Amino acid sequence: MALKNYQYNKILRDYDNRQLEAKHELDLRMENAYGKIPALKEIDDEIVTCAINSAREMLTGNEDALNTLKEVARGAEKRRSELLKANGYPEDFLKLRYQCPDCKDTGYIGNEKCHCFKQAIVDIVYSQSNMKEAISRENFSNFSLDFYAETYIEPSLNMTPRENIVRVVEECKRYINDFESNRGNLLLYGNTGVGKTFLANCIAKELLDKAFTVIYLTAFQLFDILEKNKFGRGEDNFESQSQFEYILDCDLLIIDDLGTELNNSFVNVQLYLCINERLLRNKSTIISTNLSLDNINSLYSERVFSRIASNFSLLKIVGEDIRLKKLF
Repeated sequence: MALKNYQYNKILRDYDNRQLEAKHELDLRMENAYGKIPALKEIDDEIVTCAINSAREMLTGNEDALNTLKEVARGAEKRRSELLKANGYPEDFLKLRYQCPDCKDTGYIGNEKCHCFKQAIVDIVYSQSNMKEAISRENFSNFSLDFYAETYIEPSLNMTPRENIVRVVEECKRYINDFESNRGNLLLYGNTGVGKTFLANCIAKELLDKAFTVIYLTAFQLFDILEKNKFGRGEDNFESQSQFEYILDCDLLIIDDLGTELNNSFVNVQLYLCINERLLRNKSTIISTNLSLDNINSLYSERVFSRIASNFSLLKIVGEDIRLKKLF
């Protein structure tokens, strides 16, 4: 995905700040530990000396001396871990703690961008701070079954709203657990205010925590980008082309409130292309909508409905409008 120079530089500065912060926090922990356990400083000095001597021996090619130094260093590290543990500290207390252990807060693994760098691009290009705020509130820790009645049977499902939402949540958690090996798709549908967007955000948070790239767009936002990609010119078109490519290639695309956009032939064609291309790339999509299956079938093309019906798990959510229940 193309970034403007200032955007790219901002990401790099963020990584520099992460590394500086990690080093500063390590320095504070070292000061604390050395003050309480003076022997730790001697062990760390021994480890540093071994590292310096090992570098020299590598240049001379003296394998025997190099192996001996490695053994000495391993012994020193073991003594350090035991000493920390004996004094109530975790064994990794004197090691750098990275926000992303995979790339060690560099943004790259080898010559490839790390997943955290890719998500940083998503956050900038799609200005997803709103999603991050949403998932801090709307996640499984804050999900409550209390808003779903267990006093009546929903005729279309032959179960209570409470029984149904338990089933839906279990399916969503199974979807998360199987995501790496089975890139499935979900259609969350039901009346207004029954928790469809909330559940989509729950899934987004869990997958972001697992280092997958996630893009959240309302249907209106999605088709606005697709329109600019199709008809835009100049710099705006370059930007929308970049956005379009990442829409097709991110691990999970969430399309919220399908059906609220102005429906026309362009929307039908672009929705089909988006869904179909992501299926071909084995990328996952979650769609939430207030529309019934019959409404989807009548509003969108047969090809769109066919792709959804045959490739998405259809999860209907029933109940009263939670937003109204919270007000009263």
